[in-house]
Amino acid sequence: MNEKPSIAVVILTYNESIHLPRALEHVRGFASEIIVIDSFSTDDTVEIATAAGAQVFQHPFQCQAKQFEWALRNAPITADWVMRLDADEIIEPDLAEEIATRLPKLPVDVTGINLNRKTIFQGKFIRYGGRYPLILLRIWRRGKARIEDRWMDEHMYLTEGRTVTFRGGFADHDLHDLTFFTAKHNGYASREALDVLNQRTGLFEPQMAITTEKTAKQAKIKRFLKESVYNRLPFEISAFLFFLYRYVVQLGFLDGRRGLVYHVLQGFWYRFLVGAKVRELEAAVKSVSTDEEKRAAVSRLVRQRLP
Repeated sequence: MNEKPSIAVVILTYNESIHLPRALEHVRGFASEIIVIDSFSTDDTVEIATAAGAQVFQHPFQCQAKQFEWALRNAPITADWVMRLDADEIIEPDLAEEIATRLPKLPVDVTGINLNRKTIFQGKFIRYGGRYPLILLRIWRRGKARIEDRWMDEHMYLTEGRTVTFRGGFADHDLHDLTFFTAKHNGYASREALDVLNQRTGLFEPQMAITTEKTAKQAKIKRFLKESVYNRLPFEISAFLFFLYRYVVQLGFLDGRRGLVYHVLQGFWYRFLVGAKVRELEAAVKSVSTDEEKRAAVSRLVRQRLP
């Protein structure tokens, strides 16, 4: 790892002082550029990023997809490769070495790299319930990938070329408490409910979906099942069946007590909350007549600035 590969790591932040030093430390060995797109943090996130030598830009946040698309269009990225990294994610040493050694040697037709992400919840590696590995396209040749235009659960996809998978350690390890976890997922549920509402009503502009094979197939299959099967069932039934599938069929019970908390919250409570919010949004939309009134009603309920 004496010579760094040409790779820019792009991190979106808002009040990430608890996570950002760790994330920066774990990419320092291989990143030739580090770019932080901050949503006007009120803590010392910007100072931490600047002190670490990152290029920092600030832009108002609407959703992850639009914020990252803004980064791709406006950040002065010159590296040959780009990595998308969340502030609470960790590139472990074996993956850092794999990136440093393999990246410069890849053939030109390889334009994307999938990573196998694991989830760490309250210090516990969640191995079961379909949570590992989560295969995500996170590294690509500059200009060869785009991000889906969605409110939630957005993925990167390639515009050309093929992918390979790096096997090194890549972890989502949030250090916050359960109060933060549930508040964050409440916000996620509102944004995912917007996607479901838009799928059913076309209230907003059509959003870009995964329509190409040039991305992680796991993500594409999950999206198809969610939109074509899961979202068509009453949420009172689908949320419960989904939890049973994850906890029993996919062996989530083997994750122990902390795993039980995680699977109940993320695999049942969250899914139930999304369904309840979709029903609330649909009722609000039916109570008014014009599209402008519908968008205003939806915006009030989700507390989200809408286009």
